[in-house]
Amino acid sequence: MSSIKTTLTGYAGYRGREGHWAFLLHRVTGLGVLLFLAIHIVDTSFVYFAPELYDEVINLYRSTVFGIGEIGLVFCLFFHGVNGLRIAYLDKFASQNWTIEKTRRSAQIALAVTLVMWVPAAGWMAYNILHHNYGLFGG
Repeated sequence: MSSIKTTLTGYAGYRGREGHWAFLLHRVTGLGVLLFLAIHIVDTSFVYFAPELYDEVINLYRSTVFGIGEIGLVFCLFFHGVNGLRIAYLDKFASQNWTIEKTRRSAQIALAVTLVMWVPAAGWMAYNILHHNYGLFGG
């Protein structure tokens, strides 16, 4: 039990700036994706085991709260993928770039690429939530 406490306090206590934040965000986004996949497997199984429950779950997923959660999920997918590619590239092809300055810069670039992909997607998803759930934006 003490090793878990040490791990958790080490994650929270280390102040490594961009590299540390990228490390933590990579793990949190990975857990977000894992949570989504687990929920997705369970709710899809309802098609066979409880079809009436499946319909209720799908209606629940159309709610605003789940729409906002999907926006967060898309961020998790984008960041985890981009940062994973950054780590794989540095490990496989550019291990000489594992310096503090280059790691900070590559973490900043990974976040910037993520935001460039995520912001338009999040905007479109927010538009759809407002349009379909609240009737905003005409039509």
